[in-house]
Amino acid sequence: MELFNLAGKVAVVTGTNRGIGQDIAIGLAEAGADIALIQRNANDLQTKQRIEQLGKKAEVFQCDLANANEIRKVIPKIIQIFNKIDILVNNAGIQRRNPSELFTEQDWDDVLNVNLKSTFLLSQEVGRIMLQQGKGKIINIASLLSFQGGINVPAYAAAKGGVAQLTKALSNEWASKGINVNAIAPGYIATDMNEALLQNETRNRQILERIPAGRWGNSEDFKGSVIYLASKASDYVHGHVLVVDGGWMGR
Repeated sequence: MELFNLAGKVAVVTGTNRGIGQDIAIGLAEAGADIALIQRNANDLQTKQRIEQLGKKAEVFQCDLANANEIRKVIPKIIQIFNKIDILVNNAGIQRRNPSELFTEQDWDDVLNVNLKSTFLLSQEVGRIMLQQGKGKIINIASLLSFQGGINVPAYAAAKGGVAQLTKALSNEWASKGINVNAIAPGYIATDMNEALLQNETRNRQILERIPAGRWGNSEDFKGSVIYLASKASDYVHGHVLVVDGGWMGR
């Protein structure tokens, strides 16, 4: 189990108020890491408190990931408190649904800025630190829509396709320098982002029928995969998109 031990490590996780991001942060803390929580709402301390109950250090850093200037300012603040960054998990994302012929430019820009541009900018900022350290783990949250087009979500599909390719591009540059860049592609997960699908009886049934595991995923399903990619156990894994989808892509 020493391969998966994250004691003494510092992890930065975005979008930790709830859902997948919250459970990823808690999972990393359970494996021994201290956690810097990047959240748009700094007054929501639920995740911080749950991590502290595990005996690990946690601090909340407010940042609007649609704002490039805020992204550039938040990493120095984290370094000032934690002194280093060993792990970065780019989890935060937003969704907009509309038929493509009705999809607004503003919705397109919002989704691309948060889901793709912020992933690059944070990876760039933290990557510079990891290059100086000579090691680090970057984990991006992709999607099944990194491979498929989806319905009524053109911006999300474009962004998540970009996340998968960005993961490979950064890996090509940084693998030889001690930095592992990988991604996790969630399947259909019962979170707030998918509430519209969960409430749509027809789409819910169609999705469930397609999942070999016979259920929607939940946010705790990502603890094991993120610990693996954040730990020594994955030191020779580079540029990989790990699908966690209950078997969807294999069908």
